[in-house]
Amino acid sequence: MGSTDVSCPLGRDGGRADMDLPGKGSGPRHAELPVRPYDLLLRAACRTLPPLCSALRLPQAAGTLRHYLRGTGTPYRVDAAELLALPAVRSAAEEQLDRWRAEALARWRPGPRTPAAYPADSGWRGVPLARRGSRDWWLALRGIDYRLTGTVRVDADGGTAADYRFAVQRNWTPFAAFARLHETGLAREFTVTGEAFGHV
Repeated sequence: MGSTDVSCPLGRDGGRADMDLPGKGSGPRHAELPVRPYDLLLRAACRTLPPLCSALRLPQAAGTLRHYLRGTGTPYRVDAAELLALPAVRSAAEEQLDRWRAEALARWRPGPRTPAAYPADSGWRGVPLARRGSRDWWLALRGIDYRLTGTVRVDADGGTAADYRFAVQRNWTPFAAFARLHETGLAREFTVTGEAFGHV
């Protein structure tokens, strides 16, 4: 019969707790500036950009900008599995998963060599997105904060397997040229979320 380690999760060193997620509560306040004619022209010009992005096959950029211009401030859900497939994100996630497996084996080896399970949690970590990886996702988000949580199982022979949840969260802010729309209340910043599940 196997055992489950309920001590400190694997892989947490260097990760941030929920309350420390970057960008939370920062930035200009919504609708703190008066609306001027220039702001209305800027919003009208910005409304032409999502259809243009769609025509240029940049659906993620179109979606986030459209959501910003709607001004609801509600969370915006993205396809986390698609994000996880980007080279920079995949590399960061694989590094964490490799670390989980190594730490699980280090805890398992001194024991009785029976199957064991270890909880794992990377904490929140940031990954910048590069234009060359995906121009669309770069224009849409420019970077993400991710968190891997899951369980690593070690069998009696020392083989490892991990089940994980990949969560994404990003406090979305516009490029500087469009930030005034948030400050005047003609648009609103929002939180980007998403999740994907996997097994390795």
